[in-house]
This record gives sequence, C-alpha cells and structure tokens, in this order.
Amino acid sequence: MAFLAQLGASTDELVDAIVGIPESDQETRDIFREAVLRLLRNHTYLRTNQFEVEDRLKGLEERFRVVGRDALADAFRKRLEALEPHHNKFTPDVFHFLLELADQPAQKTDLTALDALIEPEEIPPPKLTWKDIAREDGWVQERDIWLFNRHAPDSSDDEEVADLRTVASVESLTSASSVDDRAPRTALDSAFKPQGEELLRQVREALSWRDASTKNGGEQPEKVTISTLQLLREVLFMLSGLPTTFFDTDCSPSPLYQLQGISTEASTALFNSFAECGRKLAPLRAFSKRKAQSPLLQVFESSLQKALTSLDGKLARIQGRYVAIKEDVVVSLVGILTEVQPILKPLYALSDIIRQLQEERNTHGFRYLELLYDAAGMAQLQAHRDTYHLLGGLFLDCFQVYLKPIRLWMEEGRLLPGDRTFFVSESSTKLPLPHIWKGQFNLLRSPEGHLHAPRFLKPAIHRIFTAGKSIVVLKNMKRHAAASKYRATDEPKMDFATVCPDHLEFAPFSELFSAAFDAWIQSKHHTAAATLQELLYNSYGLLQSLDMLEEVYLMSDGSKSDALASAVFRHLDNFSSSWKDRFTLTEIAQEAFSASIDNYRIFAEIDPRTVVHSAIAGRSSVRVNLPAIRLGCRLNWPVQIVVTEESIQGYQTIFTFLLQVRRAIHVLKHPVKNFHPRGSLAAMGPMGQYYMLRTKLLWFCDAILTYLTTLVLAPNTAKLRANLGDAGDVDDMIKAHANFVNRIIHEACHGVKLQPIRDCMLDIFDLAIKVADAQKVEMARLEKEEHEITRLSVISSPYTSPVKAKAKCAAATPKPKRRNDEDDDSDKENHGLEWKIKQSAKVNEGKPHHVLLKEYHGDFERHLRFVAGGLRGVARASKEQAAVKWDLLAEMLEVGIKD
Repeated sequence: MAFLAQLGASTDELVDAIVGIPESDQETRDIFREAVLRLLRNHTYLRTNQFEVEDRLKGLEERFRVVGRDALADAFRKRLEALEPHHNKFTPDVFHFLLELADQPAQKTDLTALDALIEPEEIPPPKLTWKDIAREDGWVQERDIWLFNRHAPDSSDDEEVADLRTVASVESLTSASSVDDRAPRTALDSAFKPQGEELLRQVREALSWRDASTKNGGEQPEKVTISTLQLLREVLFMLSGLPTTFFDTDCSPSPLYQLQGISTEASTALFNSFAECGRKLAPLRAFSKRKAQSPLLQVFESSLQKALTSLDGKLARIQGRYVAIKEDVVVSLVGILTEVQPILKPLYALSDIIRQLQEERNTHGFRYLELLYDAAGMAQLQAHRDTYHLLGGLFLDCFQVYLKPIRLWMEEGRLLPGDRTFFVSESSTKLPLPHIWKGQFNLLRSPEGHLHAPRFLKPAIHRIFTAGKSIVVLKNMKRHAAASKYRATDEPKMDFATVCPDHLEFAPFSELFSAAFDAWIQSKHHTAAATLQELLYNSYGLLQSLDMLEEVYLMSDGSKSDALASAVFRHLDNFSSSWKDRFTLTEIAQEAFSASIDNYRIFAEIDPRTVVHSAIAGRSSVRVNLPAIRLGCRLNWPVQIVVTEESIQGYQTIFTFLLQVRRAIHVLKHPVKNFHPRGSLAAMGPMGQYYMLRTKLLWFCDAILTYLTTLVLAPNTAKLRANLGDAGDVDDMIKAHANFVNRIIHEACHGVKLQPIRDCMLDIFDLAIKVADAQKVEMARLEKEEHEITRLSVISSPYTSPVKAKAKCAAATPKPKRRNDEDDDSDKENHGLEWKIKQSAKVNEGKPHHVLLKEYHGDFERHLRFVAGGLRGVARASKEQAAVKWDLLAEMLEVGIKD
C-alpha cells in the first residue's frame, strides 16, 4: 500500500508539472492521471534516471574536494566538460555503470595513471652541431687547415706559435664543446684576475663580532661589544623565525654580547624584551610547520601560515628602511620594540591558543574553534581591534571547513565516512522505515554525556540534526527532488565582512555570529521542514490518521464506541470465550467502525498477561480481561514518525480506562427483571436501597465519563491541532503529539502519583458489578420463593380438587425453554444463568440482601470520599498543569458526598 500511495502521489505531481491543467477541471485531470498510471504499471523495464546520475556525479566531485583532493576533482570536471559535446542517450547508462563499478575512488584513485592516456610525443631528431661535423670530418686531426699562412718575408717561428693559439681560439669559437672533449685545457685558459677582495675584507670586518674571543687562556669568554644596528638586524631575523647568533633556538639571549654605549643592565633588559617576543611567537611557528591529517586542522595551519607570512612582510619592510636608506633614519631599539608590539599582539593571542591546545589532552579537532570563538569575543570586549579582526577572521575562515559536513548533511542527508569531528553518527544496522527518524541517526556524546560539538553551535544543533533527518526521510519517500522548489538560490555568506560589518562594531561577536548562523541554517532548515510537513499533511493524511486514532482509542464517536463495547460486554455477560479470539475481536471492531474507517486499517489483539481463564472471574471485575483488549490502527510509515509506539501505548491506556467506565455503566443500565413480592410496602425497603445505590453509582460513572470527554479529551485534542499547525519541523510535531498524549494520561488520573486514586475508582467500578449481580440474585430468589408459596397454597386449598390443584401447580411453575443452537443471547441469560451470577457475585450466605446493600453503600461512600479528598490534596500539592483539572474533578465528586 505504501508503494501505491507513493506512485499515486508521484503521478499527480507529474501530471501537474507537464500538463498544467487547472484544478477546476478535475475530470480531465483524472483522465490524464489514469492514462499515466496505466502506462507506469504496464512498463516492464525502466531507464536509468539521468538526473540521479548527474546528481551522483556532482556529489562525487564535491566529495573529492571535501576530502582534500582538489586536483582529482579538477581532472574529473575537466573530462566531464570534454565529454559534454559527445553526449547521447546512452551516456547516462554508461555513467551509471561506471558509478556502480567505482570502489572508493576518493582514496584509491591515482592521478599518475592518467599519464598513460596521453599520446607520447614524437622525439625530434638531434640537431646538427659543429661538434658533430668536426667529429665526422676529423677536424681535430687536421689542425693545419686552421693555420693562417703568412707569406711575408719577416715571419718567424714565434709567430707560428701565436698562429696555433689563434687556431685554438678559433676552434673554441666554432665548437667549444668539441674542444672541451678533445683538446686539453691549459693553465692559461683557467687564469683570471681576482676581484672583490676589498668587499670580502669589509664583510669579514663587519662580522668580526660573531667570533667571541677568549682571554686568560680561554677560562672565561670575553663579551663582544655590538652596535645597535647589528642587534636590530638579529632581532628582526629572530622574530622572522630565522637562526641568529644573539639568540638560540629557544629565543634565549646569548651572554657573550653587550650593546655598546649603555650599561649592562640596560643591555640585558633590551635583550630580554626582544627574547620574550620571540618566545611568544615560537609555539605559533612550530605549530604551523606540522602536517595534520584532518582537513579542519589543515585549514587552521594554513591560516596560521598566512598570519605569519603577513608578519614576515611587515618585518621585511622595517628592514628595508635600514638597508635601502632613502632618507635619514634613527636606529632606535626602543622605537622598534614599540613599533612591533602592536603587530605582534594579535599573534600573542594565537600563541596562547596554541599553547592551551598543547596542554590539553585528548582534545577534539574542533577544540581550537571554541578557543578562537572565546578569544575573539574577549578581544572585542577589551577593545583590541586588531586582535579581534585577526581572531574573528581566522575563526570564520576555519569554520568554513566545518560547515562542509553540516552543508552535506542538511542538503543531502549524507555523512562523510570517517569524519570524527561531526556530531552526527549513523547506526550500523538498517532500521525499519518508521524508526528512521528516531533511531537511524544519533547525536554523538562524550562518556560524560556532553555533546560532541562546538559549544557555540549547541543552540542550533537541534535544527541541523532535524534538517538532515528530514532529507533522509524525503529520500525514502522518493520525494527528495520536491525540496528544490523551497531551496534558496544563494546561502548567506559566513565571512568576517558579512558577519561583523563595520556599522555593527559595538554588537557582541557572539550575537553577530548567532544571527548570521541562524540565517544560514534557516535557509536550509526551512527547505526540508516545509517539504516534509507538506507531504505529511497532503500526501500521507496525518490529520485523517489522528481523526482515526481519536475515534478508535478516545471514543470520540459515542455510537460506534457503544457498538464495540456492547458486543464485547455481551460476550462477557454470557460467559462466552469467543471474544478472546483475535479474529473475532477484529471482526467486531471492524464492524463497529466500518462506516468511517476502512476494514484493513483496524485490527485487534489479546494481551495474554491480563487474561484469566475463569469466565466468572473475568466478568466480576474490570481489572481483568478488559485491559487485555488491544486495538490497533495501520498507519502510513511517515505518519508513524509523528505517532510513535509510545504514543500508541498512551492511547491504549485511555481506551482501556474508557472501556472500564462503560463496562460499569453497561452493568448498571442493563435491564433487571424486577419482581414485586406480595405483602406490605415495608417489603419494598431493599428495592429502595438498591435504586438509591444504583443512582449514585451511575452518577459517579457519568461524572468520570463527562470529565474525560469534556475537560480532558476535547480541549487537548483541539490544542493538539493548533500545536501541529504552529510546528516548525517534524521534531516539533512529534513533541506536540507526545505532550498531548502525556497530558491526557496525567489529566485522566493515570500518572504515578495518582495510582491509589485510580485503583479506588476501579474499586467503585467493580462495586457496580457486585451491586448489579447481587440484585439479580435477590430477584431470582424472591421469584423462586413466590412460586413455591403459590404452589403450596394451591395444594393445601380445601376447595380445589387434586387434579385441578396439580394442573394449577404445573401452570404456576415456569417451564424452561428447550436449549438449541438458535437461542438468542437473552434466552441464554434467562435460563441457567442465575446460579453462575450467584457464584460470580460471591454473596456471603447468611447475610440478608438489605445488609449487603448497606455494606455496599458504605463502601461506595468511603471510596468516594477517598477519591475526592485524594484528588483535592494532590492538586494542591502538585505544580503540574493537570492539577487544575484534578481540582475540578474533586469539586464535581464532592457534590455526591454526604455531610
């Protein structure tokens, strides 16, 4: 049935989207709808859903980027775009086949494998060089061809040597590589004139302070005097994270150097001031060099590196003022310290966060987000603008990565495999569809019970969790695409310029972030919530299902409920065991509600724990057999998300209590054959007692039934409809329905505090059965005595002949009817039932009927006082909302208490 409902809803949406016939022309819409349904039912095969394949390809690309494989995602997108011009009708099938064959592509794909698809380039032939020509022609062996013949008469052998040098030089010009390979180099070729000796001497002289000389045989190092410019250079290197001579790796100053022109104490103080700055930055630089595996920590390290790069650029500009001097500058260490302090102060806050992270044990991946969030808020309160901007921007940049699993969960209802930073986990077992909402996904919690999520997200965790579950439910409904019409085109930005604009500078950072994040969540939460609520109301009949539950369990239709209850009570009064058969009971329930509810939606069961095998004991008390009757309603599985199994148990509790009340009323209103004995009116005294007690019992039962229907069920049902209409999402609907069931249970006196009072009410219902049975026994006894008196008077009369007396006695004695299968229920009750009633009533022999009635009347008064007084006391002592209703019920019952 669920498949047919989904097919019908999908067909309606398809007809509306394609044909576009107005709702007024219902006949034409039905014709198209039936034609489409006929085609879909007779379709023996299905094509691949090209839209689903396209969504899966986009999801695969997004997954590559989420896990940090951007290069793979770019290659994947490039090939999809290249394939787009060659798209045909079989392309979705090919893609679907490849997606089904894929096995963890994000982890197992190697980009180097794509090189095998590249066609090898043709290797060009080697270029012809002079070296190759010389090797082939043998120029080296025939060196004479390069000689310059001088035919002048003044030529000599020395000139020939010079000519050989000219040959070598020419040969080197034509083929330098061949000379290197073939001809040996001479010392003359390697000779050069040295340059830069003066520059080298100046550099060595300037760096002479690096070598701390010793005196007195090296027993104690001698302090080296350095200039202000030298210390400034080393300080800027140290702040940039470079190795220096004046400071070691821990940024501790070396005791070998003394600043010239000032005292030792002042020099030490300056060294220590700069060293303290370096020590504060050291954890920041060390942490930025780590190679984290988590994307959340990787973006944090990247942001730290950007902050340090910005610092290095500012320090480089300071160095540039003293290297490339364009105007007169004053070298002042105090001035430099004053200048760099505002630059370093925001980084000090980051360094404190790093140090706190390293000191804590077993921290979560998102712990630094909490520290950044708190530090940004504190910097804003302390009016540290630069620190606030740095920490706030850094926090929101890192938060973008944490938003990726949130976005994937809220838009697609999927979780990233192996993600240990997200606060949602999926059950390893596949649960039934009605249990998906409650049990398939859970919020992760620590062993101490704390939520595994950043503190600043806790106000929004519920909506995030609900939005993702809504998408999962929509996917199981095959209606995920219906959410697209509610989806916003662009989600709100979460960068620092948007979240913390300049005109809201004085607004608290926490408030600004909460407002921006609420808007971001609302853009996605409303999408899923609105779609799912619309489907629950329009396609799956949530309100119609609630009407059915109210009619079956809460007995909103009195005539149908009386038909069900009367049939069950008739079987109990006739000591018939057929009502224990669940098929018979199901038939009774279906027949009672057949006018408004389909038969297949109602069924009945018997709980064996509260069933007694004795028919007499089952008839004598409302505590047995009646609680064993369990009615059930078949609901669509999306409706069962709102109407949970716990709520059905609450409905069943109210149904049992209403059935017990109706049982007492049925017994008291059941017609009793009244017998009026002969004699004076004084003999009618017990009848007056009986009618007075019967009236009080009926009044009590009617008061309880009136209280339940008018003060408990009717107003709470109306309130439930209003709360469901105001619900923002499915969780609100579940909560509204659960609160409704909880309210009616407590107001109907079925809470734990009112258990003694509820037991006393059941005692009064059992007392009604006892009074009715005792009256039946007394009427049967009086009738029997009257018949015996009549018979004896006829026999002893002297005016009657023996034959006539015998005939009159026979006429006065009632004749039992013949028993057969066609006797109706009244015949079965009138013949042979009195002795069973006597056994079930357990009347104490020896006590007159009026004495029993007096005792029953005393029991009723005692029970009534206990119920009214108990309700009044609990109502005054309790702070629950139901206390007002309990006080009203106590006031209703106090009317029947005698002073």
